[in-house]
Amino acid sequence: MGAKKQTLNFEESLTRLEEIVRHLEKGDLPLNDSLTLYEEGTGLIAACSKLLDEAEQKVVKLKKGPDRSPIELEFEDENSHES
Repeated sequence: MGAKKQTLNFEESLTRLEEIVRHLEKGDLPLNDSLTLYEEGTGLIAACSKLLDEAEQKVVKLKKGPDRSPIELEFEDENSHES
């Protein structure tokens, strides 16, 4: 498990996080390896959270009202539409 110093995009980070979870759920790794994976996973969670926050800010910034001031709209859940 070599340390990677590259920046992953959101999808790559999520895929790596899923791999880490699978390894940790198996429970067959030595403690030190489990801790290393756990630390990597917490870093990936923080990075994904930051990327999501940045994406949300871009969406809010792109939505402007009639006076050009930003309008923050709720994100609609596909299942919440009532006909």
